[in-house]
Amino acid sequence: MITDRKVWYLIAWHSERPEVKGIGEAALFPGHSKEFPADVKSKLLELCLDTSNWHQRLGDDLVDVPSVRFAVEQCLQDLDSSGSKILYPSEFTIGKQGIPINGLVWMGDKSTMKQRIREQIAAGFTTVKMKIGAIGIEDELELLKSVRAEFSSKDIALRVDANGAFDNRNAMGVLQRLADLQVESIEQPVAPGLFEVMSDLCERSPIPIALDEELIGLNSRQAKIDLLDNVKPSFIVIKPSLVGGWTASKEWIDLAKERSIGWWVTSALESSIGLNAIAQWVATLNVSMPQGLGTGNVYANNIPSPLKAAKGELRYLPEKDWDLSSILG
Repeated sequence: MITDRKVWYLIAWHSERPEVKGIGEAALFPGHSKEFPADVKSKLLELCLDTSNWHQRLGDDLVDVPSVRFAVEQCLQDLDSSGSKILYPSEFTIGKQGIPINGLVWMGDKSTMKQRIREQIAAGFTTVKMKIGAIGIEDELELLKSVRAEFSSKDIALRVDANGAFDNRNAMGVLQRLADLQVESIEQPVAPGLFEVMSDLCERSPIPIALDEELIGLNSRQAKIDLLDNVKPSFIVIKPSLVGGWTASKEWIDLAKERSIGWWVTSALESSIGLNAIAQWVATLNVSMPQGLGTGNVYANNIPSPLKAAKGELRYLPEKDWDLSSILG
């Protein structure tokens, strides 16, 4: 169980305007990222010692340290925006338009998860994503069945995320039972790296399969092409902090579109700094499918920001100020 989260903030300023600071967040995710905390820390320190060539390094050595690459992207963009945190001005940042998001049901015991499902639906979410593969598939299917007993697939869309919990012996049986419950999609039914198994499942599955962890660590364009062409998923789930930021995420989206593969973007337990960077960028993509950007509310001590998740949307409230005192002092 995750009870805390370590992230690093990269802060930069121009010597002639030291009061204007750009902030970027490096939020690798131990157990999911291919980076190691020590490598991230040393790369950030290296960047701080030499600030002369950050733009160049975005396409060079930072490609292989995705969370740091994203932190540099954010930091430079924020600096160009005079430290305003308005990285991509849009209808979203002036409060006129929200981003559709799914409600997220975290793993817990059966009764806790049942209560969390009800809370998400009561909060106005019409797409609910539930983690499966932790408490036992029979109990998890029973939870999904209880939703379907009250709500049709037209009323509530159900997504599930298996985080690689199944294998080639039992995955297809699970997929069929999920299809019987009209589950919209499943993320990562088997562990990443099982390309032949995943390819076979994507071809035969009665419900759409989305690749998630499978994308992490594939930093070259050719590696991305090989994955999509050989596995042929219905969807990909893009976590900017784990795949290398805006530039890398855009490459994934472009390659997916060329192959008629759907996609959505997901946060990965970033603080408000990283979530803001992801959300403002997503708002420029004219999305209609619910995105996975509702993770900011899980923290007891998140950075106070204008971001607010409610009624199935993530919104930016421009009348609400940022409180960066915990970062900038």
